Amino acid sequence: MPNHERREKKAAEIQDSIRQILYQDWNPIRFAGSLPEDEYDSYIAPVYRILAGSRSEQELIEFLFRTDEDIMGATRTPSEHYEQLRPVARKLLELDVRL
Repeated sequence: MPNHERREKKAAEIQDSIRQILYQDWNPIRFAGSLPEDEYDSYIAPVYRILAGSRSEQELIEFLFRTDEDIMGATRTPSEHYEQLRPVARKLLELDVRL
């Protein structure tokens, strides 16, 4: 398989891995199973940029928190929200995002 095809395949696998974690573990709308699997696809690129760049757990948590608060209208306190987001961030950080 040519190198560019391997990179495209790996990129698709990375995107799908991020998609699954956002859908199954983050899921701020709280209707997993009744939403289309691509519901959170617009957040894959910003998450990937963090994973490929700073790899900061705190930056991931803050992105997910802001997104949840600003876009989804979550009402939990920041401290309880951060504790719920930490396992999601850690799961995302386990992904190998190198192309």
